[in-house]
Amino acid sequence: MNTTAPSIRRRWDPVVKITHWSIAIAVLANAVFTEEGSGLHIWVGYGLAAILGLRLLWGLIGPGEARFNAFWPSPRKALAHLREIRTGRSSQHASHNPLGAFMVYAIWGCLLTIIATGIAMAGPPPINLADNDAGQRGATELVRSDQHGEEHDEGGEEEEGLLGEVHETAANLLYLLILLHLAGVLFETRRSGRQVLVAMLPLQR
Repeated sequence: MNTTAPSIRRRWDPVVKITHWSIAIAVLANAVFTEEGSGLHIWVGYGLAAILGLRLLWGLIGPGEARFNAFWPSPRKALAHLREIRTGRSSQHASHNPLGAFMVYAIWGCLLTIIATGIAMAGPPPINLADNDAGQRGATELVRSDQHGEEHDEGGEEEEGLLGEVHETAANLLYLLILLHLAGVLFETRRSGRQVLVAMLPLQR
């Protein structure tokens, strides 16, 4: 038997909507339209850091449905949500559902890892957007200034190589999570009848 709780209309505030779509655009831009290590890629990364920072701040001071305590990850609630899916029942949530909460924090964790490793490799954003290898060039200049630093050179290259691997792995994991997120939105919309994506559209009130 399919039982549905009374409908609760989800209302995301403008800051949540703006940061959500801005993060999506920044991730898409650096994944598809910018060259890795280029000045533009780095600037987009810093923009992404600012947007994510705003969203995390909003999780502390924003309205109720946007705050962390409205969708704090709970294994118990997630298991209960899975049981609801299995039995065909549907509960309404003013914020993210329990599985969606885990997805949000996983995506944020990947973004923070990508941003931290990117900044560690690239350093400050370049003034010239045409600079295609600001981070590597800065590391090379640092090595050249140390004429007797062969061991330092090798250590720096190893460290940068490790950061690059973590950066790339986190980015690939992020793409996978985004696909799962989209699949989850479509599934939840079809299962519950709620227009989950529509609620996030900028003009939707």
